[in-house]
Amino acid sequence: MHWHLWKVIGTRTTASHTCSFGSADNSYAFRMMKLFKKKSGINFISCPTENVYLEGRQDTYPKRRGITRVKELYDNGINVCFAQDSMSDPWYPLGNGNMMMILDHGIHLAQMMSPEEITNVLDLVTTNGAVTMNITDHYGIEENKPANFIVLDAKSEFEAICERAGITASSVRHGEFLFKKDSCKGNRSYRPAKIKGGKTMIFR
Repeated sequence: MHWHLWKVIGTRTTASHTCSFGSADNSYAFRMMKLFKKKSGINFISCPTENVYLEGRQDTYPKRRGITRVKELYDNGINVCFAQDSMSDPWYPLGNGNMMMILDHGIHLAQMMSPEEITNVLDLVTTNGAVTMNITDHYGIEENKPANFIVLDAKSEFEAICERAGITASSVRHGEFLFKKDSCKGNRSYRPAKIKGGKTMIFR
C-alpha cells in the first residue's frame, strides 16, 4: 500500500477499549506504540468506567485495572481520548454521559495527575476526540467555526479538574443558548442570553 494512502487511512482508524493492551508487557507495548506513531497515525479511545467495571473481574489479586495504556499513549504523542459507550445498560448500569465524570475516573485510573497533566487532560474529552472523529475543521471556538460549546464554573482548566466542575453553567449551539444555569440558585433558563464575565471557563 502506498505510504501516503496508509497515513490517510491510519488517521481515520480508531481502536476502542484495547483493554488487553493494558496487560501487555513493556517490550511489546512500546514496540507497538513506536509503530502506531510513526507508521499508522491510529487513534485510541478508552472507556474507563466500563473497562474498570468489566475487566479483570475474574482475576485473583492483584487485579488488573482493565484500561488501556492511556498515559503511555498520551506521553508518546499518540492521539487518545476518553469516551462512554454505555448508557444505563447491563455493561455499565451507571452510564449517564457525563464526560467530566468520565475524565475524573479516567485520570485516576491512568495515574495522570502531575500539575502539567492536570492542566492539559481536558484534551482527552475535547480536542483529542475531535481529532479522532476528523472534525477539527469545524471544531472549537475559533472565528468562522460554529458557536457550539459548554461553559463550566472554573477559572482555568486546572481548577475545573481539581474542583470537579461537572455542572454545566450553560450550553450554546449555533450561537444560541440551549440553557443557562444560575450559579447561585441552580436554576436553568432556556431563554437566549448573552455570555457575561465572571468565574467561567469555555470549552467544547
